[in-house]
Amino acid sequence: MGESRRGPLKSAVASNVVSPVRRCSRTACGRPAVATLTYVYADSTAVLGPLATYAEPHCYDLCAEHSERLTAPRGWEVVRLLDSSAPARPSGDDLEALANAVREAARPQERAAGAGGGGGARTVDPMEVARRGHLRVLRSPDN
Repeated sequence: MGESRRGPLKSAVASNVVSPVRRCSRTACGRPAVATLTYVYADSTAVLGPLATYAEPHCYDLCAEHSERLTAPRGWEVVRLLDSSAPARPSGDDLEALANAVREAARPQERAAGAGGGGGARTVDPMEVARRGHLRVLRSPDN
């Protein structure tokens, strides 16, 4: 008696076609989205940033290719926000700083202590048990 004349409801889209991955909003582009585009009409600005946490109706998800080729209408400004989760590529300055830090750490302890100030002996903290470079091992305050 409780059966419907139409039978069970069927989805208009086959379940194997639906993907949990968000796709590019551009027509005929099926690549996965990596960035979200939002227009700020009051400022005549197009803001392209990292992929938003959830899809919103007035935002557009773009794949890597379309986000790189994005242009704005004449008189508009494009603001590209950097993705903070993406690893930054090391620059020449970063590599030089790393090399200098390795050289400094490899120096013998006497030179490092002598360059530390005034040529006098450093004061010893009674709580200090051991030292290695700039790191110190301290006694527990209970002992």
